[in-house]
Amino acid sequence: MKYSPKQIEKYRRQKYIAQLEKIGKNLFRFLRNPETRAEELLNRFDELMKKLDEMETIRLDTEYLRESEAHYRRLQEEWHGARFDARRLEEVREAEMSNLNRLQKMKNRSSYRKEKHRKHAQRDGWE
Repeated sequence: MKYSPKQIEKYRRQKYIAQLEKIGKNLFRFLRNPETRAEELLNRFDELMKKLDEMETIRLDTEYLRESEAHYRRLQEEWHGARFDARRLEEVREAEMSNLNRLQKMKNRSSYRKEKHRKHAQRDGWE
C-alpha cells in the first residue's frame, strides 16, 4: 500500500506530538515521586529527548506544543549545563511541577466547544 505525502506528514506529526506528550507525562511522574533519584530522572529524560531529536522536526501550530517543546529543550540545556544531583533535583522539583502544570492548563484551555453548545449551556436553568 502506498501512502500519500499528506498521510505521511500526518503520521510524522502524530508521532512527534505523542513524543512531546510522553516527555511531559514522564517528567511529571518522576518529579511527583519523592523517591526519584536525580540520575534516574536525567537518564530517562535524555532517552526521551534523544527519541524526539531522532524524529523529523515538524511545525507546531498550537501555543501549548510550541511552549512544551521549548520548555523541554531549555531543561535539557539547563540540566546538562550544571551538575545535576539530588540537591539540585530538590531545588527544581516544585518549580518544574508548577511549569508542567501550567503547560497542562494551557493544553486544556484550548479545548474546543461549538458555539451552539455554549449558548445552550448558558440557558440550562442552573445559574
